Amino acid sequence: MSDFFDQVEACVPALRRYARALTRNADLADDLVQDCLERAVSRRGLFRPTGPVRAWLFTILLNLHRNSLRASQRRGETVDIDTIPEPSAPAPQPGHVALVELARAIETLPLEQKEALLLVTLEGLAYHEAAAVLNIPMGTLMSRLGRARAALRVLTGTPAEPHLRTVK
Repeated sequence: MSDFFDQVEACVPALRRYARALTRNADLADDLVQDCLERAVSRRGLFRPTGPVRAWLFTILLNLHRNSLRASQRRGETVDIDTIPEPSAPAPQPGHVALVELARAIETLPLEQKEALLLVTLEGLAYHEAAAVLNIPMGTLMSRLGRARAALRVLTGTPAEPHLRTVK
């Protein structure tokens, strides 16, 4: 059983990264990870070692996040006053601006595309693992990733990769 807890502990940094990318709020992300870990520990008897603990934990975290989104839609949106920039603040460096622009573009993606993109790009899950976490077929995952990447290129003004451009 300690092997189970060792595997769970090893996944905590990745869970925190993914939760922060999903929520864009460190406190909410930490709460989400804590809820995920509590659920995993209390229901460890339900884990079937047919796959990695990591995928199971990501599935729990994602389901908790989706439940939270549904609940917040019923409550309405709250805005953290600390996230509103001061008008007199100096402009950040260009690299920071590009990252902020990309983060904002990712936020505008439909949830299904955002979840798929972050699992593959941020967490480095293999396509089959990400499809399993999201409980979708591989083709659906690939379609969501393709649409997400295309939308990000449009939103950020980034041209398609040279080998992906259409030749006229």
